[in-house]
Amino acid sequence: MDIFEKLEILTDAAKYDAACTSSGSQRGKGGSIGNAMKCGICHSWSADGRCISLLKVLYTNYCEFDCAFCINRKSNDVKRTAFTPRELADLTINFYRRNYIEGLFLSSGVIKNADYTMELIIKSLSILRYEYGFNGYIHAKVIPGTSPELVQQVGLLADRVSVNIELPSAESLAKLAPQKSKANILTPMRSIAQHAEQSKQELALYRYAPKFAPAGQSTQMIVGASGESDLHILRLTQGLYDKFSLKRVFFSAYIPVNEDRLLPATDTKPPLLREHRLYQADWLLRFYHFRAEELLDDEHTMFNEFLDPKCNWALNNMHLFPVEINKAPYELLLRVPGIGVTSAKRIVAARRVAYLDFDGLKKIGVVLKRAQFFITCKGKAAPYVKIDRDNAERYLIASEKQPVAGNVEQISMFDTVTKGDIYKCVSGQM
Repeated sequence: MDIFEKLEILTDAAKYDAACTSSGSQRGKGGSIGNAMKCGICHSWSADGRCISLLKVLYTNYCEFDCAFCINRKSNDVKRTAFTPRELADLTINFYRRNYIEGLFLSSGVIKNADYTMELIIKSLSILRYEYGFNGYIHAKVIPGTSPELVQQVGLLADRVSVNIELPSAESLAKLAPQKSKANILTPMRSIAQHAEQSKQELALYRYAPKFAPAGQSTQMIVGASGESDLHILRLTQGLYDKFSLKRVFFSAYIPVNEDRLLPATDTKPPLLREHRLYQADWLLRFYHFRAEELLDDEHTMFNEFLDPKCNWALNNMHLFPVEINKAPYELLLRVPGIGVTSAKRIVAARRVAYLDFDGLKKIGVVLKRAQFFITCKGKAAPYVKIDRDNAERYLIASEKQPVAGNVEQISMFDTVTKGDIYKCVSGQM
């Protein structure tokens, strides 16, 4: 099999791995090629928002695991192949030289066992870094069950490393991915976090100390393949951020590619709205200082399909509103729907020199169609606005114009949309 046949098979096999990654590190040496600076990776984005500027490929689609949801599961009758370390390194560097890509996203099936597979991946990255002097961005997936020594090696070669948590609970893993366990997923995640912390301490003492995964670690979980609630997923997400200092948790709407009695029916549509709500909530955890228990509770375990999580929280906490825009602390401004991190900072800076009114807020970048129900300026509400929960809820639901969750469709440029088209868009193939 020639290299282009392998490339076709292994890029197609990688399409379900969320690769919405960006450079968060800086590499650069004289006499090397490529760079991983924030401005050095030229991103292209697919219709569903995933980054496609990296060469996104599997090392191999051979796999010893038989995960029910995976197209590359051992029991599937699919065409199998694998790169050699030299082939993968040559392919990456030639694509870079032709300006096709700016970096590499590398995942893999499992050959023999986790350590054997990771040794092949490490050899590929070593050729790229040391032989070709490639300093571009690399995101490498770590196989669950990989030993700490190999985790350290791959972390010194890649900018970002990640271990897919796959499913939100140990029970779901035992049911749908029996060769994986909570322990063999969390152990390398913990090892990555420990090596990253050790690297920071070494860099504080010696500026030329080697950097371990300078863009941090991330993970991915499938949403909709098992029965966990949004509350369960959000609590898990928060725990991962707290314990392992993750940069991102990616959510992947379940795409039924296999027939299995343990999985939802194959005619199930990807839960795109649910994925979208979880990403909105994840943003609130990371940048707005929310906690999972503030957004959902044991009585409300799923997100509102008609309202984004921030608006829903604000409506459930109307006793905190309205806030006076000229006096409210920064932390409270962040919790007002329609006010983001940047606009909150601008408000704090602007009100030091003058009182703000609604026209001023609009110029600053505040989305008044949401914020107007939760704020006052100089003690007055916006003209013709009644600050009241029922009124705000009716308006916000109408303005979002979101169809019910079961009828959400992937946006398409084409008149006729097939189920295959939807899956291609979700997986970043279109």
